[in-house]
Amino acid sequence: MDIRILLVEDDEHIGNTVKTFLIEAGYQVDVCLDGNEAYKKFYNQIYQLVILDIMLPGMNGQELLREFRKLNNTPILMMTALSDDENQIKAFDAEADDYVTKPFKIQLLLKRVGALLRRSGALAKEIRCSNLTLLPDDFRALYRGVELPLTLKEFEILMLLVQNRGRTLSHEIILSRVWGYDYDGDGSTVHTHIKNLRAKLPENIIKTARGVGYRLEEDTL
Repeated sequence: MDIRILLVEDDEHIGNTVKTFLIEAGYQVDVCLDGNEAYKKFYNQIYQLVILDIMLPGMNGQELLREFRKLNNTPILMMTALSDDENQIKAFDAEADDYVTKPFKIQLLLKRVGALLRRSGALAKEIRCSNLTLLPDDFRALYRGVELPLTLKEFEILMLLVQNRGRTLSHEIILSRVWGYDYDGDGSTVHTHIKNLRAKLPENIIKTARGVGYRLEEDTL
């Protein structure tokens, strides 16, 4: 599974330096210089990690963090020169996963990136959730050791729900993450695939939030 990271940093020198080391570590990296561009990127593309500065043109990092958390649980590492307690507390209250202050050693940043990716399961060869096992590299899913005959889209939906378990994902979010931002479809597309996916799962682990979307319950997995 390719690991794609969104790096939001308005200092081009710092951004290019961090990007270079991340690429050398084997990650794919998109860099944004301002908050508004970063929001569009995050909405249109699936990322396994976000590295986010606070002081940005357009939407600042704290605003972006709150908006990102409305969309999904992607790990977010704050990387900023603001070392005061107030900004750190505000970031963690908004569900940031880690906080690094500038200046920092690049090796320490890479270690924190790796730790967050391992914790989220993005670096795992397989993701186990109770009776469900996902194999991201092969786009395969097993339930109690028996492979489920999923299509690629059904697997991607299940993977998305697992990565955001406990959080309701709207039809629009699922469409943009699985089919792409420019896909000319509607909620009925998602409904049809969810129906087919449920029919292939031995248990009904996908819950409906009527009029909103779908989720996997935390205690289900």
